[in-house]
Amino acid sequence: MLYDAHLYPNLTMMLCYDPCSFIDAVICVGYTRRSVSSWGYASSLPVYGAWIMHIPDTATRSFSALRLFLTGIAMGIADLIPGVSGGTMAFILGIYEHLLSAIKSFNVQVLRLLGQGRWRAALTSIPWGFLIPLGFGIGAAVISMARVMRYLLENHPVYLFAFFFGLIVASIIAVGAAVRWTPGAAVALVVGTAAAYVIVGLVPLTMPHDPVTLFFSGAVAIMAMILPGISGSFILLILGQYAYVLDAVADLNLLAIVPVALGAVAGLVGFVRLLSWMLRHYHNVMVAVLMGFMVGSLRKIWPWKEVVETMLDRHGEPMPIRERNILPDFAASEFWAALAIAVAGFILLSVIDHLQTGANPLVRLFVRVRQRRQEQDWPVTG
Repeated sequence: MLYDAHLYPNLTMMLCYDPCSFIDAVICVGYTRRSVSSWGYASSLPVYGAWIMHIPDTATRSFSALRLFLTGIAMGIADLIPGVSGGTMAFILGIYEHLLSAIKSFNVQVLRLLGQGRWRAALTSIPWGFLIPLGFGIGAAVISMARVMRYLLENHPVYLFAFFFGLIVASIIAVGAAVRWTPGAAVALVVGTAAAYVIVGLVPLTMPHDPVTLFFSGAVAIMAMILPGISGSFILLILGQYAYVLDAVADLNLLAIVPVALGAVAGLVGFVRLLSWMLRHYHNVMVAVLMGFMVGSLRKIWPWKEVVETMLDRHGEPMPIRERNILPDFAASEFWAALAIAVAGFILLSVIDHLQTGANPLVRLFVRVRQRRQEQDWPVTG
């Protein structure tokens, strides 16, 4: 939250004399400068519970290095979980469109400047202040949390997926409150949900490992990685390239790595521009589609599953490739623990969203109910 004591003297006095009331006032009336989120932002004036959705100016918005670093950590952790996308974390933490804009800065003009020897002009055209802390956060998460995530996946998968399930459900509600629900947006939501639901349930294909197939696999995987709700590694698994690419990376097989990397670069450069164009011209409908991807991805993130089919990974260990969602044992202590973890994730995301936007529907509903109860409990004085 951005707060200027010179602009808001009444709140400044409240902060000095009654900090608790200050916090309540900020939350209750939305007296905040709304941060840019992935779906838009309100004006910088006090909003008193109302806000205006429009396309953010991604070229002028800046984030603190700490926030970007922490967002990178969340994205890195998400990328370590099969079926969870780093794009989902970028979307629900409010940097999604800015990430697309930053990726778009790597364009032909930069290559032209480099070719002309104008290194400084080329480097200054790229938003390093955005990309470096975000990249450090992703790298730090992958390096420091890989073993932790592997341990949780192997020993406590229900609790891990319950936490992410709660996060994503909360983000769906937050995004849904920001969409203008026109018939077109409703259709877009259904299409996005159906597409993600089908994709995450696909069975891996048997495909060749020639350079052309690897190139297109890399392109499709990176496109999926950008979209909220769809994991790039899962797409590689569906295309029958996951184990092969992992072996190639482990063995430094450049004949396999180079086509995948080139495909990823081509897919990233092209798809980001298309997605940015769609968001710029059809913002409301595209946000509804992205929200649908998150809704459909819940099929993959549902904590309770039964393995139907497995395959051997590069270490010769069985790896599930097809699973079926099942109902939990409601009498088991595991269910209640997982439910508590999911609720904790739900509350955590709702609070983070409200701190960023000042307009989370559930937090505002909670505060309104609390206000009414306080008003009923206060004695009426003449």
